[in-house]
Amino acid sequence: MTISKELLDILACPKCKGSIILTEAGDGLICNQCRLLYEIRDGIPIMLIDEAKPLQD
Repeated sequence: MTISKELLDILACPKCKGSIILTEAGDGLICNQCRLLYEIRDGIPIMLIDEAKPLQD
């Protein structure tokens, strides 16, 4: 299950309100400004700051 382009256009990082991008695998959303990964579970983006994973450099 993939995220629609329309949904990606309106979603924003809940921490900084900046733009997010879909991972190459399509299993998460990345905020490059905050360096956080928001997972997508069962086709639903989990946009909770407490559940976001820090990105590794």
